[in-house]
Amino acid sequence: MEKGLVKIYCGEGKGKSTSSLGRALVCASEEKEVFVIQFLKGKMTGKLDYLKRLEPEIKVFRFEREEAFYENLTDDEKKEESVNILNGINFAKKVLSIGECDVLILDEVLGLVDLGIISCEDVIHLIELKDERTELILTGRNLPEALIPYADYISCLDIIKNDACEKPSGI
Repeated sequence: MEKGLVKIYCGEGKGKSTSSLGRALVCASEEKEVFVIQFLKGKMTGKLDYLKRLEPEIKVFRFEREEAFYENLTDDEKKEESVNILNGINFAKKVLSIGECDVLILDEVLGLVDLGIISCEDVIHLIELKDERTELILTGRNLPEALIPYADYISCLDIIKNDACEKPSGI
């Protein structure tokens, strides 16, 4: 039995979710059961339809009810959506505690820490619930330093060039 690793895809660059979904496809091709829980992306039902065609090998879950991205919501909408997001976190806890899948991707879970919806300790608790065989992938822009010891693999995607904005300093 292969040991399930904790992998983190972070950074300012685009491609974190894409990388995690690429990993999902690889694992599904190896006949592993993959769950993806997406956060902070809004309901986005149209874009989710394509991913739904990958079931039953890859199951995608979104608990948010608003169409818009979280940062575009009013304060009242954010409060309500935070409850939905916490339902998603509770679902992740259940999935990890009973070993319901081989690979669990928590897409943009690190963004929940940035927004104060969950704490870094909450993410550590999720990692600690993982059994030895389950692969856990976390994505988000910022990586709290406290999570580094819990990861087996960290990939940071940075912007090297983007003609649409200023060039990063130090290059």
